[in-house]
Amino acid sequence: MTASIPKLVARLLAGCMGLALAASAAAQAPEKLKVRLDWTPWGVHAAFHLAQQKGWFKAAGLDVEMEDGNGSVTTVQIVGGGEQFDVGHAALASMMIARDKGLPVKAVAVFARLSDVGLLVPQGAGIKGPQDLKGKKVAYTAGSLEAPFIDAFLAAGGLKKSDIELINVDAAGKAATYAAGRTDAAFSTIPFFLPVVSQTRPSEGIRFADYKLNMPSFGLFAPESKLATRREAISKFASVVGAAWQYVYDGHEDEAVDAIVAQRPQAKLDKKVLRGQIDALRGFFQLPPPAGQPLGAPVAADWATAVKTLTDAGLLKTIKDGNDFFVPGMVRAVAPAGATATK
Repeated sequence: MTASIPKLVARLLAGCMGLALAASAAAQAPEKLKVRLDWTPWGVHAAFHLAQQKGWFKAAGLDVEMEDGNGSVTTVQIVGGGEQFDVGHAALASMMIARDKGLPVKAVAVFARLSDVGLLVPQGAGIKGPQDLKGKKVAYTAGSLEAPFIDAFLAAGGLKKSDIELINVDAAGKAATYAAGRTDAAFSTIPFFLPVVSQTRPSEGIRFADYKLNMPSFGLFAPESKLATRREAISKFASVVGAAWQYVYDGHEDEAVDAIVAQRPQAKLDKKVLRGQIDALRGFFQLPPPAGQPLGAPVAADWATAVKTLTDAGLLKTIKDGNDFFVPGMVRAVAPAGATATK
């Protein structure tokens, strides 16, 4: 009987160790976070897919599930109006307009600090600004974010809508219409469309932001209810994405392209277009970020400017304080594992 005691002790110790390991694993289990993106895969998602591919979210204790979207406005409405998602990624002017109308959402990170909206023009066409559009045929989409700012943009060049021929084109067909040469220019989001149309019609972008029509563009937002209950997880997520963007623009653009393709193989994406979109976005990020701030941290002055821009366009009615649209301190300086790798 005494000979069996060591075996019994061993079994008890093994059982205790198993329970301890199980408890430890449970305590360290990644926290689930569900994210709704703005659109189907494109260059603006580079940091998300790179962080997922390299395990940076997992290293931060997060289990992130990302769902593609079908427009910033829809993403804002879905994330802000329900409990299904914890965080949304969108053009943040849409979030500001929704909050002004009563939707309880706030920004937590801003990656593209300049508005992505502007004018696409063919290279060598001699169109350098709104003053050069007189008599030109220009595509736009009624009901899109660019539409309310066309009057102000044209006025900066001394023109009115009657001085140009505006062609209302469905958003899905606008790039093809312009690329085929059926219009002289097109109002749209520059970093998304520029690399696409330039494959058949080499083009350049004229930013609305350069004509005092600026507002924060792509970034992260969350419902106030989620910020109250999941603030730390959301902060970790925003911080990792900010650090991932810094890594991308430190010379790892192609690595980011590969990550998007690997994470969304069913989309059959064009690597050249993805790289072009990432390169085009860089100018909207306003790098480097303000001294002492990690990439992605909201800048209060940007939001004050945005309030004026959106109010003047009749898109904001009630909120006049830019600070009411974002939560400070959510983006922290982090260094994801492997982010110091050589180029």
